[in-house]
Amino acid sequence: MSAPARSRTLRDAVGLGLAVGFYGIAFGAASDAAGLDVWQTMTLSLLMFSGASQFALVGVIGAGGSAPAAVGSALLLGTRNTVYGVRMAPLLAPRTVLGRAGAAHWVIDESTAMAVAAPGRELGRLAFWATGGTIYLGWNAMTLVGALGASGLGGAAEAALDAVVPAAFLALLWPRLTAAGSTEPRAQRRVTLGGAVVALALTPFVPVGVQVIAAVVAVALAGRPRTAERPA
Repeated sequence: MSAPARSRTLRDAVGLGLAVGFYGIAFGAASDAAGLDVWQTMTLSLLMFSGASQFALVGVIGAGGSAPAAVGSALLLGTRNTVYGVRMAPLLAPRTVLGRAGAAHWVIDESTAMAVAAPGRELGRLAFWATGGTIYLGWNAMTLVGALGASGLGGAAEAALDAVVPAAFLALLWPRLTAAGSTEPRAQRRVTLGGAVVALALTPFVPVGVQVIAAVVAVALAGRPRTAERPA
């Protein structure tokens, strides 16, 4: 592993980590608006550490949904990390219990993408740990800033926080929807938009949070591998 390649990998990983970590401010503010205190908010960021799942949980709670619906939404959105873990296990191959626990906790969209895109196993490992560590530290630090700062806002500013969850989701999702080239990104856009339609259509008729679970199930079914038809 050459020094220039190592430097480029660290630069890209830390840069991405710092950018993504700032979204923690939005989560801290959204969690405060949903009625969670600072310790509950920090526990979610420290132990769950999955942005989409965290936003889903506090979004359902903030909208008056039940705890089972909130947890179900968060768990379903977090299942993709299991697939990432299967992909990352051979690359990282941690040898200790602590290493395996740390790797599993930091398997998220960004750390996986950086590791897979790196040219070589050693650089892939470096990209994974550097990205995961930077995001973890930044996300939790910014979560605390958001949670503490939100408590001092006035009524008008608190009302504006209703837009935080969908805006943050869109910011995280947009690069995936606008990816150019290949058939795969186009298929991802169709599946994602289909899930949004399902969620919007069910919103007036089901309890808060159920539409999120239904949309995730619909997306999972739409994205499942299709078996080839047998010739007659």
